Amino acid sequence: MTEKGVTTITLKKINKKKVYQYIYHERQTSKLQIVRDLEMGLSTVSQNLNALEADGLIERNGYFESTGGRKAQIIRIVPDVKISIGIGLLKNMFHIVAVNLYGDEIDSDTFPLPYSNTENYYSQITEKIEDFIRDHYYEKEKILGISIATQGIISPDGSAVTYGAIMDNAKMALSDFSSRLPYPCRLEHDSKAAAYLELWSRPFLDSAVVFLLNRNLGGAVITDHKVQQGISMHSGSLEHMCIDPDGLLCYCGSRGCLETYCSANALEAAAGMPVKEFFPLLRSKTDNKPDQIWNDYLDHLAFAMKNLNMIVDGPIIISGYLAPYFIPEDIEHLLRHINSATPFPVAEENMLIGTRGQYAPATGAALFYIEQFLNA
Repeated sequence: MTEKGVTTITLKKINKKKVYQYIYHERQTSKLQIVRDLEMGLSTVSQNLNALEADGLIERNGYFESTGGRKAQIIRIVPDVKISIGIGLLKNMFHIVAVNLYGDEIDSDTFPLPYSNTENYYSQITEKIEDFIRDHYYEKEKILGISIATQGIISPDGSAVTYGAIMDNAKMALSDFSSRLPYPCRLEHDSKAAAYLELWSRPFLDSAVVFLLNRNLGGAVITDHKVQQGISMHSGSLEHMCIDPDGLLCYCGSRGCLETYCSANALEAAAGMPVKEFFPLLRSKTDNKPDQIWNDYLDHLAFAMKNLNMIVDGPIIISGYLAPYFIPEDIEHLLRHINSATPFPVAEENMLIGTRGQYAPATGAALFYIEQFLNA
């Protein structure tokens, strides 16, 4: 036994984890660099590298350029030795993604499937998940888990949806999936999952507000480098922020919610056409009507951003389905309206476009099992 009650076996596990995490963060390194930076003995590093290689967690592939002596061998992790599956459930479809240990998407797909709280629905979706895994030749032992992001507030214990007005999925339970799939499963709110993806992609973030511009609007608040949940798990539900008490009726029963102005569904209703048709027409500048509709959309979005900037002093992140359609002129429009007559203007570098578009919730959900594996 070593000092302070740490056993030799425990110390070996700690050293092995240190070496693996060092290689992970460096992306590629050499044995001598590990020795120098971790201040470990050469024999200890060699033993850990051999153990990690035997486990299939790392590989030695190629050589660094010579600096005068023998070329150092490149050591890196095997990114797809483990993968995680993320699901993004929507009212009429679902997205599925597979990510590797770096959180990179390696495969994705979208399937039309209207939601219903029936045995048939859960059987269909889990069968399609199994088909996706089989079609991409993922071995069962590689899969860390399946994380399901859905529209709706999740119970604090993660066992069920407690509020689901959009999909009418308040009776959805984690067991509906876990009982049909031979992998660890979990439920997550889609907006919270998208926000976690932003934290993963931007580790410098401390505080931020995330606008998930999907078919239905969503949001999340990041503070102290964490996605906030709240007492009843509805923190960040900016979609139900009232911007006009006499406005349109929202699915929640209130009037004038931001949802009724800034969701993709609201934009399509105003335009009278699908998003994929609206934006080419808007950018062509051949008709003034799309300009008026889009400017109105941006004005309402800026109004909400301006108010939330008073509450959360951090970057504003535009994520979700509509995010890839934003161009620099749109960001300028938002900033111009946010920063007119305000004591706390938002800097251009603090208006960010999110990653992965409509796949953000599924990808963000999948990262849960990746982080769990890396921190084990």
